[in-house]
Amino acid sequence: MNHYETVFILNPVLSDDQIAETVKKFEDFLINNGAKMVSKENWGLKKLAYAIQHKKSGFYHLFEFTAPGEVIAPYEQEFKRDERVMRFLTVKLDKHAIAWAEKRRTRLKAKA
Repeated sequence: MNHYETVFILNPVLSDDQIAETVKKFEDFLINNGAKMVSKENWGLKKLAYAIQHKKSGFYHLFEFTAPGEVIAPYEQEFKRDERVMRFLTVKLDKHAIAWAEKRRTRLKAKA
């Protein structure tokens, strides 16, 4: 099982229900394919550095999870097929990135 992190940006014209449904769809895809969710974060509506599909903002979400490597290709294919997703990036975390992510989660919990 490898450790991964995915950040994806959803279209800013979506309603709260549509956003929740889209996030749940990708979370369910991972869980149904043997992944274990480590962390989910909703970063909210953020201004983009440059326009994507003529939009200047988007709803950011982050998933941190462990999964077998063969799950990633079909997972990313789902992102490509979903028109609500403007951009996504999945990266495999090394031991240093995993430690940093743990530290970041701890800091976020302390703030809350």
